[in-house]
Amino acid sequence: MRTLYSFLTHISVFFLWVSGFFNKKMRLFVKGREKVIDRIALQIQPEDKTIWFHCASLGEYEQGLPIMQAIKSSYPKYKLVLTFFSPSGYEIKKNSPVADLITYLPLDTRGNARRFVNLVHPSLAIFVKYEFWPNYLFELENSGIPAINVSGLFRKSQSFFRPHGVFMRKALRTIDHFFVQNSHSETLLKGIGIDHVSISGDTRFDRVSAQIEQDNTLPFIEDFKGNSICVVCGSTWPEDEAILIPYINAATTQVKFIMAPHIIEAGKIEAFRKKITGTSILYSEKDSADLSAASVLIIDNIGLLTRVYNYADIAYVGGAMGTSGLHNILEPATFGIPIVIGRNFEKFPEAKRLQSLAALFSVSNQEEVFEIMSRLVEDKNFREKTGMIAGHFVNSNTGATRVIMNYVASLHGNGLI
Repeated sequence: MRTLYSFLTHISVFFLWVSGFFNKKMRLFVKGREKVIDRIALQIQPEDKTIWFHCASLGEYEQGLPIMQAIKSSYPKYKLVLTFFSPSGYEIKKNSPVADLITYLPLDTRGNARRFVNLVHPSLAIFVKYEFWPNYLFELENSGIPAINVSGLFRKSQSFFRPHGVFMRKALRTIDHFFVQNSHSETLLKGIGIDHVSISGDTRFDRVSAQIEQDNTLPFIEDFKGNSICVVCGSTWPEDEAILIPYINAATTQVKFIMAPHIIEAGKIEAFRKKITGTSILYSEKDSADLSAASVLIIDNIGLLTRVYNYADIAYVGGAMGTSGLHNILEPATFGIPIVIGRNFEKFPEAKRLQSLAALFSVSNQEEVFEIMSRLVEDKNFREKTGMIAGHFVNSNTGATRVIMNYVASLHGNGLI
């Protein structure tokens, strides 16, 4: 089975290369992997001690960041190597100071896995949430390198738990310890004979909780918001914007909106802007415009959203109206504000838990947007109560990083890393 898997991975290289001619993201995916092995050979020396983190994309990076920071602080002699699978993670975080080397993960062939592990020679490999690449896992096992999974989240529909998933289960069993988000994930793993599991929770709670202690001041938003109620619509996709636009156009002057699209493309932003009947201003125009006169501020820039949530009275978090996946709802929750999302969030346990606590509201159409937004805007007590629940939810679920770091410390103390 491993031979077949490796053969199919090699075949996929050709199709990925062809798709790069038609798709910008796939072009980055292919081009970014060119000469990765050569880069590693130049930047990691045989005598270096390293710890390897792998993240699928940006969301997993945010989950892994508290652990990266803790390891960097506790074990400064180790170089951190961070790999991404997706361009949407690598292209945004490729210059992050948290790691000594940030690169794409070469495709999961036997040769790539062998060369990568030999060059990086990590003392420990940490896989964030999911993405378990068999050839890499088998190579780590063969080299005697411990591997752990953090913020793991498993579903019954995944191949590991299906009759045809024998090969993937074998790969999964090479992981030395799983730190999972919930009891359901623990039960699934134990059901296939994996007992080295701890319920640590989600490290994103630690990540977003720390945001409160940072300087989140953005004077231009203070100028824009004034005394108005501010609705921040973060990481929105066209499907989200389609149900939001009627409410934005109908809202009273006491409500202002900050839009932070997930994809920053001038053409798409301009198309959205034309549908807004009120005055809109781009972040890139802020220095030459009267911010207080605008009703909609569009953030055409990456990296500000977390701090923008500090000014929100209500948050709409995008991704769940379509199939792209719900974005991070914990970022606004940590600021103690109610959250509205789309309808497709079955794979996001934190959203279901917040909904059960009545701090998160799901909408399916424009009418439902009007209903919940109007209530949140007009009923201050309701708005503040639901926001308080959201903030408490974050505060009461921190601590995953500490649990994981205790395990890392035990490996280090026993000379295993």
